[in-house]
Amino acid sequence: MGRRAHDRDIDEADVEVGRPSHAAAGVTAVTVALKRAVEQMGVVRSGRTLLKLNQTDGFDCQGCAWPDPDPEHRHTAEFCENGVKAVADEATRTLLDRKFFADHPVAELAEHTDYWLNRQGRITEPMVLRAGSTHYEPIDWDSAFDLMAGHLRAIEPDQAVFYTSGKVSNEAAYLYQLFARAYGTNNLPDCSNMCHESTSVGLAEVIGIGKGSVSMEDVHHAELIVIMGQNPGTNHPRMLTALETAKKNGAKIIAINPLKETGLVRFKNPQTPRGVLGPGTGLADLYLQIRSNGDLALLQAIGSLLLQWGCVDRDFVEGHTVGFEQYAAALGELDWDKVLASTGLPRDQIEEAARMFRDSSRTVTCWAMGITQHHNAVATVKEIVNLALLQGNIGKPGAGVCPVRGHSNVQGDRTMGIWERAPEHFLDALRDEFGFDPPREHGYDSVAAIKALRDGDAKVFLGLGGNFVSAAPDTSVTEDAMRAADLTVHVSTKLNRSHVVHGREALILPVLGRSEKDLTGGQVQKVTVEDSMSSVHTSHGPLKPASRHLRSEVDIVCTLALATLGEHQPVPWARFRSDYTEIRRSIARVVPGCAAYDEKASQPGGFVLPHPPRDTRTFPTKVNRAIFSVSPLEVLQVPEGRLVLQTIRSHDQFNTTIYGLSDRYRGIEGGRRVIFLHRDDIAALGFAEGDHVDIVSEWKDGSERQVPTFRIVAYDLPRGCAAAYYPETNPLVPLEHTAEGSNQPAYKSVIVRLERSSGGRTGVTQASDASRVTPAGRGDEKKRSVEPDQLS
Repeated sequence: MGRRAHDRDIDEADVEVGRPSHAAAGVTAVTVALKRAVEQMGVVRSGRTLLKLNQTDGFDCQGCAWPDPDPEHRHTAEFCENGVKAVADEATRTLLDRKFFADHPVAELAEHTDYWLNRQGRITEPMVLRAGSTHYEPIDWDSAFDLMAGHLRAIEPDQAVFYTSGKVSNEAAYLYQLFARAYGTNNLPDCSNMCHESTSVGLAEVIGIGKGSVSMEDVHHAELIVIMGQNPGTNHPRMLTALETAKKNGAKIIAINPLKETGLVRFKNPQTPRGVLGPGTGLADLYLQIRSNGDLALLQAIGSLLLQWGCVDRDFVEGHTVGFEQYAAALGELDWDKVLASTGLPRDQIEEAARMFRDSSRTVTCWAMGITQHHNAVATVKEIVNLALLQGNIGKPGAGVCPVRGHSNVQGDRTMGIWERAPEHFLDALRDEFGFDPPREHGYDSVAAIKALRDGDAKVFLGLGGNFVSAAPDTSVTEDAMRAADLTVHVSTKLNRSHVVHGREALILPVLGRSEKDLTGGQVQKVTVEDSMSSVHTSHGPLKPASRHLRSEVDIVCTLALATLGEHQPVPWARFRSDYTEIRRSIARVVPGCAAYDEKASQPGGFVLPHPPRDTRTFPTKVNRAIFSVSPLEVLQVPEGRLVLQTIRSHDQFNTTIYGLSDRYRGIEGGRRVIFLHRDDIAALGFAEGDHVDIVSEWKDGSERQVPTFRIVAYDLPRGCAAAYYPETNPLVPLEHTAEGSNQPAYKSVIVRLERSSGGRTGVTQASDASRVTPAGRGDEKKRSVEPDQLS
């Protein structure tokens, strides 16, 4: 099928490549944000929402999980550009009704990009796709619940998958895992499986808790801040304000990232005169442009140097840790040839970084998906902890480990029990609270869920938020897996690709957004969320719901539970549905650290959950001490003529939601199908900047995957490395390419080669260009007939 005229929103012939911005934020960010808000919400509605965003009497941003300042230090405008985009996207006045679905068959919708689908507006009533039908059609809520309950009762519990997005509130997450376990399964994959699972696993093993150990005050008063595999200017913009404060207090910053990112170089704070009229604040004192997957080697090299120089906090090491002797012995035999090959950095730069560690008595290390989405990610997280333990940088002011979560409540969802491998003490607490024994066998994570659907071991997929198809790896495999399901259900605010890649029957259930007033049970309800630093606070939206047919997440979960399990069972679903305070009281009795949960969360600014390593320097590991770990140093082997591709976001997207086609910090306007390469690699591979190439990934079993027609853009990144936006490049990531120990997809280290596109340099892409998977040992190609711009 050819491109439709109305789907010209991503025509790569229109891509403009200019000079990247020299500073993050600034007046441009304010202008862009407010323009987007007014376009989507109008002037009055924009004011009503933005003045309540991230305020103690308002609602929590739908974007990242960076913490809010203490109530007394919050600005009237306590939001960033991308937070405004998230709010405007949800609170848009554009509505999507039954006529839209009557006018557009699902096969046609499937040809469009996620960008186009999202722009159609808020979903306003439940929709069903009957088996064999070509169109979604309206369905009343009671019939929708009956349909779901019928499917769930017809299968074994472990044949159902209960997926959760990181935007889901604590109350809804608690009830969702409770429903799944009362139903009889631990199949509770979530988006954390694809973003910070390696963090959760690594930290839990060596410090006893899978969360960061710092507060905002620690960041503000650190002497050294290390930012690894993270682009805060786009992914966590409000973090820049904290970094600016730290710089004013004298902190040094090391940035470790393959791409030279504007948001790590300079920040122009739009709320200060210096940011508006002046040069802004310089951030990175040292910028290490490391090769993809070289972080483990770098950390071991720094540790080796610190040991040589005697930079060890002996009191902390002897009083709180085990394994130091083995760690020191391993680094005493460090192979520096491997370090230099893996990192691509000169030794003098590594030594400069080590001296900055040596000279700091208070170090905070931050990281995100540039660390967690590699095969050796868990080992790298443990290596971050090794350096912190070596210098006693856990459990003291101005120091600690700081994984920065990418979704606003993904950490809270895990706290509430959204985990396929919940610990026994949590399951015991559920049993004691509700009088049923939850299943004990571990369930499916996200990768395992895809395999189960593909293989017919799972029959029903329920998605509480999110866009699973676009977020998951190996898109062709994921889509085929979803199509094999008997029923797919998505609780959503807006249309996305997961709605048009569906099971034999499919439901779209419209849900209240976080910006909307929740009057479930005839009273104003509030919910709670947890940020990256374990702070829990309330959220309640100010807006009238987009439609009278919308229901809250809590309402949907409770009503489905009643329809499936019946009224004569021990969980008081109806009471939970009518009064969310009752949910919080149950959370207080079940979830560790949540005593007096409702009372504490309702205070201005909420409360901070306990964190033993941070609070008392106690470590609830299997040996009740922090653990130094020893990990093998392996150099990623890249064949001649190949590159290591990492998937990245543009500045105009949040996770899989594409707000627009601007990535101004990297100089890209009007398109997304670009691949960033070092200028010398472009020439060495026989291409020129502006050429169009197909990207082909190569997996160790001999299989190949391809996405077509990407424009080459020269960029400042190391030789041998490449970067391109997701979800367009997710088809290149094999389902089996995961982190050891966490099973998290390794989106940041994919071996690829480039082939010249048949379209040459014209930028014209045809619908016959499709992603393909070539199975190992076969010469034929399994192709999907989809438009190239929507490979997601």
